[in-house]
Parts: sequence; structure tokens; C-alpha cells
Amino acid sequence: MLNPVFPPRLAHVIARLPAQPPSLVFSLLANRLLWPVMKTLDHQSLLDRRYAIHVRDVGLSLRFTVTPRGFAPDSDTPDLAISATARDFLLLLSRREDPDTLFFSRRLVSEGNTELGLIVKNLLDAIDPDTVLRGLPVPLARATQRLMRRF
Repeated sequence: MLNPVFPPRLAHVIARLPAQPPSLVFSLLANRLLWPVMKTLDHQSLLDRRYAIHVRDVGLSLRFTVTPRGFAPDSDTPDLAISATARDFLLLLSRREDPDTLFFSRRLVSEGNTELGLIVKNLLDAIDPDTVLRGLPVPLARATQRLMRRF
């Protein structure tokens, strides 16, 4: 694997975590970073749907829902599940790789409601990554930008 994001030992530890704690942390971060931006966009079709993000090479599974008040952890069967490697997710977030390219090369897998998947893709395309990073403390935002440039 080129440029692994997580050392194998760390990935092994993460893979053993139950889904709920990482999903809670993800929801808290998403509420701080994504939710303020999403509220300015047409996000109504995302509400009350269940989602899963699987980071295959790390064994990390995040399960959440989007409510009128923001992101919340959820353990029910997802309407949409997306999986990729950590590196591919970072490439997507940094806009250095197109989701369609990853999808058609089978590096990004979308399962479940395909219409919802397209809505999520279009909404994420409308979000400026720099705007999202402004929600982080400056040192963390800079570290994130350096990490995203690395790939």
C-alpha cells in the first residue's frame, strides 16, 4: 500500500474499538466543522437518514444520522454506507481525487440508497474544505492541511 495513513499497530487498535465511541467523536466533530456549513445549503434530504462510513484499511466504522439539530451517533442499519481506505478519504477531502474516479475504479464503494449517495456527493462538492477547516484551532487546521497535501 502506498503512503499508509495509519501505522499497522495503530490500525489494529482502532479496528478493535466498538463503533459507538468513534461514532460519537465523529458526530461531535461534524457538528462543529460541517454542520454550520451544511445549514447554509439545501440539506433537508439528508435529515433522518442513517449513514455509515467504513475506513477499510483501519477497520474503523462510523455510524450516524443527520437530525434537524445536527449529527448524532446511530447504530441502526444505514440507508447509505460508504467505504474506502483512509488515504482515499483524505484524497477526497483534499479534492485531489474525484469521487467518480474512485467509485469507477472500485476504490470507493457506496452501498444502499444510490439517490441518497448522489445527494451526499453533490452536497459535499458544494462545501469548501477551507471553510470547514476554519472551525478548527489554527495549529490543528495547519496540521490537517499539511496531512492533506502529503497525499
